Amino acid sequence: MAPESNLSRTSMFEGVLGYFDHAARYTRHEQGLLDQIKYCNAVFRTRFPVRLDNGRIMVMEAYRAQHSQHRLPVKGGLRFSPLVDQDTVMALAALMTFKCALMGIPFGGGKGGVKVDPRAHSLGELERITRRYATELLRKGFLGPSLDVPAPDYGTGEREMAWIADTYQSLRHDDLNALACTTGKPLVLGGIPGRREATGLGVFHGIVEALSVEDHMAALGLEPGVKDKSFIVQGLGNVGVPAAQALSEAGGRIVALAEFEGAVHHPDGLDVRKVLDHRRATGSILGMRGVHDITDTAKALELPCDVLIPAALQGQITEANAPSIQARIIAEAANGPVTPQAERILLKRGIMIIPDIYLNAGGVTVSYFEWLKNLNHVSFERMTRRYQQTAHRRLYDAMEDLAGREDIELRRKTAMDGPTERELVLSALQDTMAIAFREIHERMVADSLPDLRTSAFALAIDKIALTYENLGIFP
Repeated sequence: MAPESNLSRTSMFEGVLGYFDHAARYTRHEQGLLDQIKYCNAVFRTRFPVRLDNGRIMVMEAYRAQHSQHRLPVKGGLRFSPLVDQDTVMALAALMTFKCALMGIPFGGGKGGVKVDPRAHSLGELERITRRYATELLRKGFLGPSLDVPAPDYGTGEREMAWIADTYQSLRHDDLNALACTTGKPLVLGGIPGRREATGLGVFHGIVEALSVEDHMAALGLEPGVKDKSFIVQGLGNVGVPAAQALSEAGGRIVALAEFEGAVHHPDGLDVRKVLDHRRATGSILGMRGVHDITDTAKALELPCDVLIPAALQGQITEANAPSIQARIIAEAANGPVTPQAERILLKRGIMIIPDIYLNAGGVTVSYFEWLKNLNHVSFERMTRRYQQTAHRRLYDAMEDLAGREDIELRRKTAMDGPTERELVLSALQDTMAIAFREIHERMVADSLPDLRTSAFALAIDKIALTYENLGIFP
């Protein structure tokens, strides 16, 4: 994953508010309601001590932002990074609010962060940091299945979510729904199949939807569809890898892959699995035979391609490198990878941007399914699979009778089995991404909106406003 850029970091929240203000001009809501939707409701800042392995005490700086509580719980990731600050956390929480509304997920937006480099700490130190952070959140009402539900983000994963869930359970042992206090957990602790790759697969499905719109593709001089198009992916984490693999399997050419140590490029396409295997074996994507190494990883963003996918962190495309971008489409797999200043340059150049508040919503979509599973205390597969197996068997028995053949191939096990929980989850993810894109595109066309981001924000604002108005939240 590429390192965070310092460019525009301190203005990220202002950038999100700017997108909001621009989109709000295309809505019909009174200013007071827009102000309520726009600003961050609550921010918790804390400093807590942790004893390191060498006996020293280190004081940690941490945050949790709840941007909107129009729906509870609020939902959003937890990142461990030395560049965490209040502005970034507030910005990411705001994006979560609009993302959830856009996707029809009944959560408010939240985000958390601890100012720490996880690579500089032992496993024991990371566990103590995580558990103390969870305790601080719980004390202030910023953690709980019905209040605030963290998920993995940059620098965290299933392990940290398990630690938080266990800490919550130990302090709230009478809460029957305690496991629903986090999502992105290991399967054995109530996680859900498909969550790890959900954001990346959501990126894939979102790109597929965008590339299927014939008038958009015609304006860019492209044919509809993924097949034979060239893609560059920045960031080889849980977002970039599943997206790159799915695009490759669908017939796309991954012409470059970029990470913090550099990038590799081949105009005829890279074998994603071979690149990953090489990195596991050597610790770097560089040095593969038959491909071109790029030591300045940022330069990979400027290579020619049809679709550029920044799947690292914010601020990767700025006004400094926007004039050099050769992609026809930028698919924002990360949060805020394109700064507002860069966006103006790119749109003026006719480059299409698939916005982050839609494209990387796969993670929170599947997190919603995990949260529901934890509250229901039963897997989706257990409720449906046996019934569907029986129904399929009856159907195929009838078809055999009609065909008069006992050895008909329709009774193969793969056809008879009902769907697994993973299959149910990923099918629902694909459907959710398709429905959301259609809504964004229809709104853009109907109201003659200038771009997909403006349409996505306007649609999200309308949905949040409707919640406020219909539920009578205002006294």
